[in-house]
Amino acid sequence: MPSLLGVSPAILAGSVAASDQKHKAQPAATEVKFEGLNPHGMPPGIQLVPMAPRLPSLENKTIYLISDGFPGADHFLDQISIWFKKNMPSVTIQYRLKKGGFADEDPALWAEIKATGNAVIIAIGH
Repeated sequence: MPSLLGVSPAILAGSVAASDQKHKAQPAATEVKFEGLNPHGMPPGIQLVPMAPRLPSLENKTIYLISDGFPGADHFLDQISIWFKKNMPSVTIQYRLKKGGFADEDPALWAEIKATGNAVIIAIGH
Protein backbone atom coordinates (compact mmCIF):
# COMPACT_ATOMS: atom_id res chain seq x y z
CA MET A 1 0.00 0.00 0.00
CA PRO A 2 2.74 2.59 0.75
CA SER A 3 4.12 2.10 -2.75
CA LEU A 4 0.72 3.14 -4.18
CA LEU A 5 1.06 6.40 -2.28
CA GLY A 6 4.52 6.94 -3.73
CA VAL A 7 6.32 6.17 -0.48
CA SER A 8 8.94 3.46 -0.22
CA PRO A 9 8.39 0.88 2.54
CA ALA A 10 12.11 1.23 3.33
CA ILE A 11 11.63 4.91 4.20
CA LEU A 12 8.79 4.07 6.58
CA ALA A 13 10.88 1.33 8.20
CA GLY A 14 13.78 3.75 8.55
CA SER A 15 11.64 6.36 10.29
CA VAL A 16 10.42 3.77 12.78
CA ALA A 17 14.00 2.66 13.44
CA ALA A 18 15.05 6.28 13.86
CA SER A 19 12.31 6.92 16.43
CA ASP A 20 13.46 3.83 18.36
CA GLN A 21 17.01 5.27 18.47
CA LYS A 22 15.79 8.45 20.22
CA HIS A 23 14.63 6.49 23.22
CA LYS A 24 17.86 4.54 23.68
CA ALA A 25 20.59 5.94 25.93
CA GLN A 26 23.14 8.02 24.06
CA PRO A 27 26.83 7.33 24.69
CA ALA A 28 28.75 10.02 26.55
CA ALA A 29 30.09 12.69 24.21
CA THR A 30 33.88 12.87 23.98
CA GLU A 31 35.70 15.97 22.91
CA VAL A 32 37.32 15.51 19.52
CA LYS A 33 39.69 18.09 18.10
CA PHE A 34 40.39 18.53 14.44
CA GLU A 35 43.27 20.56 13.07
CA GLY A 36 42.88 22.19 9.68
CA LEU A 37 45.95 22.72 7.53
CA ASN A 38 46.41 25.55 5.08
CA PRO A 39 46.35 23.97 1.59
CA HIS A 40 48.71 26.67 0.33
CA GLY A 41 51.43 25.53 2.71
CA MET A 42 54.52 27.55 3.50
CA PRO A 43 56.82 27.61 0.47
CA PRO A 44 60.55 27.94 1.08
CA GLY A 45 62.29 31.21 0.41
CA ILE A 46 63.34 32.00 -3.14
CA GLN A 47 67.04 32.09 -3.94
CA LEU A 48 67.66 34.45 -6.84
CA VAL A 49 70.24 33.35 -9.39
CA PRO A 50 71.64 36.04 -11.70
CA MET A 51 71.43 35.58 -15.46
CA ALA A 52 74.54 34.45 -17.29
CA PRO A 53 76.59 37.16 -18.99
CA ARG A 54 75.56 37.71 -22.59
CA LEU A 55 77.89 37.06 -25.52
CA PRO A 56 78.66 40.05 -27.71
CA SER A 57 78.35 37.81 -30.77
CA LEU A 58 77.76 34.17 -31.73
CA GLU A 59 80.45 34.24 -34.44
CA ASN A 60 82.93 31.34 -34.04
CA LYS A 61 81.10 30.07 -30.95
CA THR A 62 79.83 26.60 -30.03
CA ILE A 63 76.11 26.31 -29.34
CA TYR A 64 74.64 23.21 -27.75
CA LEU A 65 71.14 22.23 -28.82
CA ILE A 66 69.71 20.16 -25.97
CA SER A 67 66.58 18.01 -26.12
CA ASP A 68 64.84 16.49 -23.10
CA GLY A 69 63.42 13.76 -25.35
CA PHE A 70 59.93 15.20 -25.74
CA PRO A 71 58.46 14.08 -29.09
CA GLY A 72 59.11 16.65 -31.78
CA ALA A 73 61.89 18.50 -29.94
CA ASP A 74 64.52 16.92 -32.20
CA HIS A 75 62.74 18.24 -35.33
CA PHE A 76 62.56 21.73 -33.83
CA LEU A 77 66.27 21.69 -32.91
CA ASP A 78 67.13 20.35 -36.35
CA GLN A 79 65.47 23.40 -37.91
CA ILE A 80 67.55 25.66 -35.64
CA SER A 81 70.68 23.79 -36.72
CA ILE A 82 69.78 24.25 -40.39
CA TRP A 83 69.24 27.98 -39.82
CA PHE A 84 72.68 28.37 -38.21
CA LYS A 85 74.41 26.41 -41.02
CA LYS A 86 72.76 28.63 -43.60
CA ASN A 87 72.99 32.04 -41.86
CA MET A 88 75.95 31.75 -39.49
CA PRO A 89 78.31 29.04 -40.82
CA SER A 90 81.07 29.96 -38.34
CA VAL A 91 78.89 28.72 -35.45
CA THR A 92 79.53 25.14 -34.34
CA ILE A 93 76.38 23.24 -33.38
CA GLN A 94 76.41 20.29 -30.96
CA TYR A 95 73.16 18.33 -30.53
CA ARG A 96 72.70 16.37 -27.30
CA LEU A 97 69.87 14.41 -25.69
CA LYS A 98 69.63 15.17 -21.98
CA LYS A 99 69.28 12.22 -19.62
CA GLY A 100 66.02 12.05 -17.70
CA GLY A 101 63.14 14.49 -17.84
CA PHE A 102 63.08 18.27 -17.84
CA ALA A 103 63.81 18.73 -14.12
CA ASP A 104 66.36 15.89 -13.85
CA GLU A 105 70.02 16.74 -13.57
CA ASP A 106 72.59 15.57 -16.13
CA PRO A 107 75.96 16.45 -14.53
CA ALA A 108 78.06 14.94 -17.32
CA LEU A 109 76.27 16.99 -19.97
CA TRP A 110 76.47 20.20 -17.93
CA ALA A 111 80.22 19.64 -17.41
CA GLU A 112 80.72 19.10 -21.18
CA ILE A 113 78.84 22.30 -21.99
CA LYS A 114 80.82 24.31 -19.41
CA ALA A 115 84.09 22.94 -20.80
CA THR A 116 83.49 23.37 -24.53
CA GLY A 117 80.29 25.35 -25.13
CA ASN A 118 79.48 29.02 -25.31
CA ALA A 119 75.68 28.95 -25.40
CA VAL A 120 72.77 26.54 -24.98
CA ILE A 121 69.33 26.25 -26.52
CA ILE A 122 67.13 23.76 -24.65
CA ALA A 123 63.95 22.41 -26.20
CA ILE A 124 61.53 21.18 -23.57
CA GLY A 125 58.09 19.68 -24.07
CA HIS A 126 54.91 21.59 -23.35
